[in-house]
Amino acid sequence: MRVTKLIRTAGWGAGVTAASVVAMALGAGACAAAQSLAPAPGTGATTEKYLPIPGFDTTSIDASVDPCNDFYKFACGKFEANHPIPADQTAVDQFYALYNVNTQALNGILTKEATGGASRSADERKIGDYYAACLNTDLIDKKGLAPIEPLLAEIDGLSDGMRGKLALPTLIGKLQRLGIGVFFGFGEQQDFKDATKQIALVSQGGLGLPEKDYYLRTGAKDIEIRKQYEEHIAKMLTLSGKPEEKAKKDATAILAFETALAKGSMGVTEMRDPEKIYHLVPIAKFEASISPVNFGQFLSAIHSPQITEINDSTPDFFPVLVREVRATDMETLKAYMRYQVLSANAGQLPKKFDEESFDFFGRKLSGQPQQKARWKRCSNGVNGTLGEALGKVYVDQYFAGDSKTKMLEMVHDIESAMDRDIDSLDWMSATTKVRAKEKLHGVANKIGYPDKWRDYSSVKISPDDAFGNSEHATEFENDRELNKIGKPVDHSEWGMTPPTVNAYYDPSMNDINFPAGILQPSFYDKNQDDAVNYGHIGAVIGHELTHGFDDEGKKFDAKGNLSDWWTAEDTKKFESRTDCLVKEYGGFTAVDDVKVNGKLTLGENTADNGGLVLAYMAYLERAKANGVDLMAKKDGYTEPQRFYIGFAQNWCENARPEQVRNQVLTDGHSPDHFRANGAIVNQPGFAAAFSCKKGAPMVPVDACRVW
Repeated sequence: MRVTKLIRTAGWGAGVTAASVVAMALGAGACAAAQSLAPAPGTGATTEKYLPIPGFDTTSIDASVDPCNDFYKFACGKFEANHPIPADQTAVDQFYALYNVNTQALNGILTKEATGGASRSADERKIGDYYAACLNTDLIDKKGLAPIEPLLAEIDGLSDGMRGKLALPTLIGKLQRLGIGVFFGFGEQQDFKDATKQIALVSQGGLGLPEKDYYLRTGAKDIEIRKQYEEHIAKMLTLSGKPEEKAKKDATAILAFETALAKGSMGVTEMRDPEKIYHLVPIAKFEASISPVNFGQFLSAIHSPQITEINDSTPDFFPVLVREVRATDMETLKAYMRYQVLSANAGQLPKKFDEESFDFFGRKLSGQPQQKARWKRCSNGVNGTLGEALGKVYVDQYFAGDSKTKMLEMVHDIESAMDRDIDSLDWMSATTKVRAKEKLHGVANKIGYPDKWRDYSSVKISPDDAFGNSEHATEFENDRELNKIGKPVDHSEWGMTPPTVNAYYDPSMNDINFPAGILQPSFYDKNQDDAVNYGHIGAVIGHELTHGFDDEGKKFDAKGNLSDWWTAEDTKKFESRTDCLVKEYGGFTAVDDVKVNGKLTLGENTADNGGLVLAYMAYLERAKANGVDLMAKKDGYTEPQRFYIGFAQNWCENARPEQVRNQVLTDGHSPDHFRANGAIVNQPGFAAAFSCKKGAPMVPVDACRVW
């Protein structure tokens, strides 16, 4: 499933979900006392007490700052001093705060389910046993490398020379089915040109660093990161039993191999364009292009159904991959796969592997001094692997039904605002407006949780097998996803679990999705006034809705098909307006000499700007209907002022420089400071709300406006 998410790492804002990418990789990490199923003393318990940040946070406001000069510093000026970054985080903001609240809630659920009891349902038993297994680090250490020895032996057993290389497809398929991303990527997606069906997808992959430019940039920091990465690879190989000098030699060769793959890969900005990553070809044609590789062996090993066509999404990559595999000795390819197995499973291996993995990816690459407590990682890991089983319990305990009702009201208000906004656009033709409204009226709204829950009955979970649990859950998810190929699309399916602190828009589904996890303070607070809620979650709703009409979303029609429904003249005018945003955000310096990439972040910046316009329009209509006095003050601020402060406080942040750097280089979302000010400067209602004069820093003469 391809989704345009508001998250930074993979959704919305902080790049933090209750099932983050890291947590998914570490989810089956350790085990609790296998006999009683209860957490070992001190491993699952927590003395921390996490609370959400208020929806309207007066303690973060710095009233000494003129809001017309720097609104972020006005709304969030005291946030950094009040919220030091915990040692186990790369940043602290609204998302991290709510992430911690949710993780605490999940931990409470899982601790209870891990204690056993005949009254547990089958799913409750699975999530409890998974969590119990996840906490028992003593048992993980005792098992050592035994859980992955069969995989390592299979790698070591490959013949040298061409014979061994011709046997690679089967092993690659087996490894990928276990979530080990060697050489390239494979999966399923909705057909961009026929959104009613699912097709197979093959793509570039196989890299250990975040994206291709980490291998190619020549700055001092980039060179340092590559040196540290090479040292990390060598250390992991040494820990697995390889002689130190041999491990160092292999690490150098692995980095060279990955660098060659990086040179043949598309960049993150290029890959934002759906037209550039859609190349549907007959499977026979793709197989001929990678000869003598037997792709059928790979498909069989990864448990793919029979396929007749495939989206070769990055066609320039595979000739490079085939060439480099031919040119690389089997010794290096074996070492590469060995490292990938170790890296992918570090959280389920003895402590020395887990700590070494964190030392590079957490401490050195992200600037995070301390790894998260095991109970946090295990809680998030269960959500990442058995997320709907856990989500069902979470929704029953923590999601109020009236939240869904209010959210739907706000969604309808904002959709109505967009309908009016389209009417008011002086740059769009009547023809394109008709098609835009057709798409808007076709948007499906998903709030809270799915209508039907996933069936995990076939997943084998044990209270004393951390690695096996992760393996079985990963195989289940792989097979479930691939089994969609060739079948009609299930429009009821979600791409996030209910506890996720995030939201997303899916252009192929043409739907907006708001999990229960984000529908609580500070983003939505039923005890707050509409001004604050429309500034917070209203802007999120508007953001997701606008994604359907950003530079990517505009290429999909009301039915989710990649189709050009714009007139040529309207497209030209749209691009002229988005160029304004590219220049605006591209002028922001994020950290040191690293500037925001205006093209990479264009979709998110368009959504931030348009979403805020729509939320304010919707709020004013709701306030009018309710007879609200806009000039009445609460906490010292008028209703419009509270709206804009609420929006800006979505983005209050205290972040480590390494986190900001990584985000700017790899992510489609601008750093939080610029998400606040970057959108505010283009808002027609802001100047009146704060009595700012035209030409002030927050009220530029030439503002950007797309939607």
